[in-house]
Amino acid sequence: MNADIFAILFMKNFLQQIWWNNSVQQYAIVLAEIIIVWIIFKLFRKFIFSFLKKFANRTPSEVDDAVVAGAEKFIIPYLYLTINYGIINQLTFSPHAEHILKVAFAVITAYYFVRFINHVIHLSVLLYMQRKQESAERITHLSGILIVVKALVWICGILMLIENLGYNITTIITGLGIGGIAIALAAQNILTDLFSYFVIFFDKPFEIGDTISVNNITGTVEHIGIKTSHIRSVSGEQLIMPNTELVKSTIKNIKRLERRGVTFKLNVRYDTAEEKLKALPNIIKEIINSQEHATLDRCHLIALGDFALTFEVLYFIDSSDYKTFLEIQQNIYLEIMDAFTKKGIDFAFPGQTFILQHPLNADKK
Repeated sequence: MNADIFAILFMKNFLQQIWWNNSVQQYAIVLAEIIIVWIIFKLFRKFIFSFLKKFANRTPSEVDDAVVAGAEKFIIPYLYLTINYGIINQLTFSPHAEHILKVAFAVITAYYFVRFINHVIHLSVLLYMQRKQESAERITHLSGILIVVKALVWICGILMLIENLGYNITTIITGLGIGGIAIALAAQNILTDLFSYFVIFFDKPFEIGDTISVNNITGTVEHIGIKTSHIRSVSGEQLIMPNTELVKSTIKNIKRLERRGVTFKLNVRYDTAEEKLKALPNIIKEIINSQEHATLDRCHLIALGDFALTFEVLYFIDSSDYKTFLEIQQNIYLEIMDAFTKKGIDFAFPGQTFILQHPLNADKK
């Protein structure tokens, strides 16, 4: 009995001992509360979040999956740290230790706030591009733009943290402004290429896999980078072109060509019979319309030249494939030559025709 009373008195005295401005009993209560909160959050994650994840997986929308994942990754850990911060504040600390605790909590708050904002931005843009059914390549390129955006968010978050800690950020912002001007002047070309990349990404003059023609160069786009784009020319070389040059140039996107118009001229001799000249447009029409993907638009005599009668032909091809265009054009030319040979129609070539008279005939005049 005396031993039990002694143990109780010892424990009571021990709990009432003061260590660093707080009793042992206060430390024990704080520790117990932290353990209880840890258990509650552990159970909450195990049961409540498991149910929410299963529910989100059964829905066709991806928004609820993203909300649950974001809450588990950012909101729950920050809420847990905030509650523990409130529990720890029940203790009495020295001014220096209290200041350190406040700074630590401010840093944690800024960290989770910036990460949550970046997560929301990334997720919003990603879901928007998926809803617009953008290609996987463009979604991959999104990371290049988001790096810059996330860096700006981090800078703003750090400045807000410094201001909340009681420091004057006006001088810092002024210094950053002067330094930013110096950096911008030093990296003017890089910033110009970066801006050009934004133009290419959002305006979409071409995408990976498109066949384009720019500055008399025709090739297929293989890569679109922040500074340069890679184009595989038709002759096989890989061309590395700055985005700035691409944006400044006139770009022909051959892949997006829905209908290709082809114009050519035919020169026939002046001594071609009239009935053959009248039949020529119908001959051209039959030849062109017999080709798959080709349709004649017009064929007319447009000029009485110095050495030939000139017919102009316009037809359309409903294919953007360049090889198809070459094959159709070749077939049309060959069939025209064959038809002219059979109909007795001669092509005219640059030159002059001289009519020679016999001297006796000249005297008769």
